[in-house]
Amino acid sequence: MKNEEVHVTSYQSHSIVLIALLALTFISVFIAGFHFGALTVAVALLIASIKVATVILNFMHVKFESLFLKLAIAGVFVLYALVIIITFIDYLLR
Repeated sequence: MKNEEVHVTSYQSHSIVLIALLALTFISVFIAGFHFGALTVAVALLIASIKVATVILNFMHVKFESLFLKLAIAGVFVLYALVIIITFIDYLLR
């Protein structure tokens, strides 16, 4: 965060994020009851990644940061996705 800027988020913003995170948690618990084979893990990881992105953007105030930092964090997400994809490809080809 830049030193001269102060970002204050409202209670309404935190409430919306809370509701979104609770909804995503409910969806992940609901989906866990179904058996989609290898796709079950992929859906769970996708929902978890959305929840992580929501927390990073809102509670770590990354949405107020510079473009360079946003791109660096996006690069970490891309690297994470590549590792997961490579792992699934290795699992499916065995």
